[in-house]
Amino acid sequence: MASAVYFCDHNGKPLLSRRYRDDIPLSAIDKFPILLSDLEEQSNLIPPCLNHNGLEYLFIQHNDLYVVAIVTSLSANAAAIFTFLHKLVEVLSDYLKTVEEESIRDNFVIIYELLDEVMDYGIPQITETKMLKQYITQKSFKLVKSAKKKRNATRPPVALTNSVSWRPEGITHKKNEAFLDIVESINMLMTQKGQVLRSEIIGDVKVNSKLSGMPDLKLGINDKASATTSDNNTETDKKPSITSSSATNKKKVNIELEDLKFHQCVRLSKFENEKIITFIPPDGKFDLMNYRLSTTIKPLIWCDYVPEKSAILWKIRSFPGGKEYSMSAELGLPSISNNEDGNRTMPKSNAEILKGPVQIKFQIPYFTTSGIQVRYLKINEPKLQYKSYPWVRYITQSGDDYTIRLT
Repeated sequence: MASAVYFCDHNGKPLLSRRYRDDIPLSAIDKFPILLSDLEEQSNLIPPCLNHNGLEYLFIQHNDLYVVAIVTSLSANAAAIFTFLHKLVEVLSDYLKTVEEESIRDNFVIIYELLDEVMDYGIPQITETKMLKQYITQKSFKLVKSAKKKRNATRPPVALTNSVSWRPEGITHKKNEAFLDIVESINMLMTQKGQVLRSEIIGDVKVNSKLSGMPDLKLGINDKASATTSDNNTETDKKPSITSSSATNKKKVNIELEDLKFHQCVRLSKFENEKIITFIPPDGKFDLMNYRLSTTIKPLIWCDYVPEKSAILWKIRSFPGGKEYSMSAELGLPSISNNEDGNRTMPKSNAEILKGPVQIKFQIPYFTTSGIQVRYLKINEPKLQYKSYPWVRYITQSGDDYTIRLT
């Protein structure tokens, strides 16, 4: 894996570093700013991986910093390294609030402590902020001088050496609840006539756990959406298919889930063999599962500009009772341009004012586009045997790119 991790300023010069292996020279990072400047002169697009003298420089950019990992082998898992770098920035953000050059210089002591814990011999270790904050704090501990006080010295939490490293023991809540949200974001590109050029569904299964002890949760999907995987799929490349049906259309449609990603608490072997999602959740909020559906779907929200009426036309398929719809629009003022004679001219018509694409933002509660629904969410704590309250919510919303072309 990584031989060293460096924090560099906006010019690529090192601010702070941590070496995990001795297989790279001390001056290896000195070539990084030179490689950056050479590539910036050639093109504005800089690849996230640079090669020089058999060394691979893998880096991400965050604010005015470059976070760089140096590896010596082309066979290194680049995806795992980039994931670690992003996770490292998230951990530092929880500690420092803002990760930038000034905060790196002001907090190098706590950063060195974190670098010693999140990676060992170039292999990622504990990256859960909740676990790290139990024994790495910004408050210094007093030295224990008496031999009798050594037994009271601060020790790492027991969860670090357990198989469940993401959840410590002894968690208590007055009311034991588990909130599960299925949020599907729709990305779509449509023409002015309503033809769908591109569409996808990005799903997030979010959990907010407020449960005591060490609960074991079992999540089941309804009969209309049962996930199945083929025997030749691996844990890193899963493409389960979802068989969905509706009351109006009894035909079963197989939809392939792409980029399926689970939280580390999910028992993958249980899911592979029995198609059941079982897990011991971390305390608080976390993403249980992410998925993506590349399938053609009908537009949920349609908006058009009518230049002859100087109005925006908003079409709603149905308006049942007990519902409320709201719309907000942002219109730009007509621009003034100079002609060849130097005189200022206005646009010829209102149609020239709004030629660019329209991006729509919306949110639909109690609805999923893919048809995925939760059949049951069972909570079992074998020791405490308390009464728990599971809550499930569905949300469909616009993604980062829900666009209608007007030309």
